[in-house]
Amino acid sequence: MSGEKLGTLRVSGTLDGLLKELLQRGGSDLLIAAGYPPAMRIHGMLVKTNHPLSDPDEVEGILSAILSDAEQEFFRQQQDMDFAYQIEIPGQGAFRFRANAFIQRFGCSLVFRSIPREIPTMAQLGLPDELTRLMDFHQGLVMVTGPTGSGKTSSVAALVDYCNRTRPQNIITLEDPIEFVRPIKKSLVVQRQVGLHVDSYNNALRAALREDPDVIVVGELRDLETISLCITAAETGHLVVATMNTMSGAQTVNRIINAFPPRQQSQVRIMLSESLRGVISQQLLARADGRGRVAAVEILITTGATSNLIRENKMHQVASIMQTGSRKGMRSMDHSLLELVQNRQVKVQEAIDRAHDRASFMQAASEFTGGQAT
Repeated sequence: MSGEKLGTLRVSGTLDGLLKELLQRGGSDLLIAAGYPPAMRIHGMLVKTNHPLSDPDEVEGILSAILSDAEQEFFRQQQDMDFAYQIEIPGQGAFRFRANAFIQRFGCSLVFRSIPREIPTMAQLGLPDELTRLMDFHQGLVMVTGPTGSGKTSSVAALVDYCNRTRPQNIITLEDPIEFVRPIKKSLVVQRQVGLHVDSYNNALRAALREDPDVIVVGELRDLETISLCITAAETGHLVVATMNTMSGAQTVNRIINAFPPRQQSQVRIMLSESLRGVISQQLLARADGRGRVAAVEILITTGATSNLIRENKMHQVASIMQTGSRKGMRSMDHSLLELVQNRQVKVQEAIDRAHDRASFMQAASEFTGGQAT
């Protein structure tokens, strides 16, 4: 598993030391790749450290030291795995990280993502408080979407914490791995880790339906069976919150429907039109002042008009629904980006690069930038 030999250069310091450095620098991710110097993602930008190249044998040694025997055997078989890791900092307490281990041409590599110690509030994430209304439904499907690293996990944590603080419910979370550790407040929160407490999302979902849940949280919709089980759970009296790596509400609906064979898609459209409660799509952009990142959020709320578009396979018309649905809390991604530009929270070019309709966005943004956007 050591891959190609690259000499005797070694990672400077321990894994815990690198993770402490990541926290001190306000970074989100630590990348330790055999054959490359350790790097950190700080405010969305990848920054190389001054440490020397990571030696393949030492990276493999780090992995062996932090994984159990069963996890090491799983990694040897799969050559890729997710897990959680925790360090203690004297005087500060415990800090958790979501980690992924994988094999590349030089050997083992590791990526650690910092998990905030406290579950963030909607305000701290820059999300509208009205989104918590999606959690007031007794049953249905709520989707939180966006590219990798867009803050989906934090948004789901904030939504679930709203339930935990406000009502007595049985909340079951299915995660890979467990990230935020959720305290018991008004609700009973049961957290299950795929690969540790259950072997798959599918089996965990089937079991959850027999465990008297009010809310089921699914880490990610990755395959047809998981998507199908989530829709079934949403239709049978449960509120399901799930994530997907899609960029908009329309894309999310189409991705869910297209996961099914063509002969089933008409039926799935009907089911989804009745069970979908809303889609929150988000991106993280660098702040104009260089002090972290800020969220741009698209919000699609299921109304009668939205349901009709889903049933009739006309999601390309959803933009007009969001424009007229602002009073119901809807907004498009480009509208959110435009607000960030108007408030000078992000630079114009940063927003243009993330816009869905670049030409229209540049024209609209030029009104606030004296024509600079064009």
